[in-house]
Amino acid sequence: MNILVLGSGGREHTFAWKIAQSNQCTNLYVAPGNSGTSAIATNLDLSVTDFKAIKDAVIANDIELVVVGPEDPLVQGVHDFFLEDEALKNVAVIGPQKAAAELEGSKEFAKEFMSRHNIPTAAYQSFTKDNVEEGHKFLETLNAPYVLKADGLAAGKGVLILNDLDEAKTELSNMLVNAKFGNASAKVVIEEFLDGIELSCFVLTDGKDYKILPTAKDYKRIGEGDTGLNTGGMGAVSPVPFATDDFLSKIENQIVKPTVEGLQKDNLPYVGFIFIGLIKVGDDPKVIEYNVRMGDPETEVVLPRLKTDLVTIFKAMAKGTLADVAIDIDERAATTIMLVSGGYPEAYEKGKEITGLEKIEDSIVFHAGAKDTDGKVVTSGGRVMAVTSYGDTYQEAIKKSYQNIENLHFDKMYYRKDIGFDL
Repeated sequence: MNILVLGSGGREHTFAWKIAQSNQCTNLYVAPGNSGTSAIATNLDLSVTDFKAIKDAVIANDIELVVVGPEDPLVQGVHDFFLEDEALKNVAVIGPQKAAAELEGSKEFAKEFMSRHNIPTAAYQSFTKDNVEEGHKFLETLNAPYVLKADGLAAGKGVLILNDLDEAKTELSNMLVNAKFGNASAKVVIEEFLDGIELSCFVLTDGKDYKILPTAKDYKRIGEGDTGLNTGGMGAVSPVPFATDDFLSKIENQIVKPTVEGLQKDNLPYVGFIFIGLIKVGDDPKVIEYNVRMGDPETEVVLPRLKTDLVTIFKAMAKGTLADVAIDIDERAATTIMLVSGGYPEAYEKGKEITGLEKIEDSIVFHAGAKDTDGKVVTSGGRVMAVTSYGDTYQEAIKKSYQNIENLHFDKMYYRKDIGFDL
């Protein structure tokens, strides 16, 4: 079959890399793609939220399966657009419909969903500019640190964790009144702070049944020792060493099952990935957030550990027969280290030539913010490349990635040298 992946990051390069291994894939397209996907697929120059252009590409290339990488098109209803169009309604789409995508599109929606279905999470209240003063009073009832979350999509940067009450009040006003994150912070969720260690759980569902993929842990802060500003993610490790069988069983029974059952009870149609951001508090898991797609850079360590043909899985999800598919996982650990542009996540320069790719041995380089220009691969974003390796232990895998990174160069290249430090 002909397959289209929507997106341009490391996650989408990883999807393309995995799909390209399937003998069920005839032609593979990525829109808009990057320098990594161009080597294994045909890049289509179109926006992931330009549904009309996507329709034209699907018809022109006789595409039968569309895999949606990023959250924006899902929250804007790309799956619904396909179902409502006579020419597209028989094309399989991997990604939830708009109503279910609100699990990521609105923090408040997600919190209300968890409350309804008794899914463990932090206590919270939400506020708008009309009741900022009530928000200030609610902050006074909490102990530091204070967690403020923009309700809408803010590209992973809409969460503030502050230790000072006055600063928290000021930032709440900045978010609500001064639109610090634009429309995303027209509503703000204030949460109690949960103290623990974070991990991510990835679930595949066809709307009735589910399969759980390997756990992963990513590193969001720009600086070593988890300091500095939040990023889209600086590296990831899979499996998570502290996720014991007993703990994984709690995740499944207390969180995954009630989530999938809750989607059915609330009539929220869902064919796709559920990313559950978790925190281990004591011996118990609690949900920090839902995403309605795979995480990045966790995809770069989770999919390489998947031995089962990804196209077989996607076809079963689309047909509602996921229960019949056995998911086979590589026992080895996988780790990825993200190379970023100097200055990221604040201002950075683009167009820097990347050299040394041909010297990589025994690692996989997933391109993210990189593109082909005049026969060269150059930087085009903040997070530029993810270097993924396998190992019998995560320490061995990390070491291999760092050894290969020494072969790669671009002006002002930066990466964290302590991925896995807290494990």
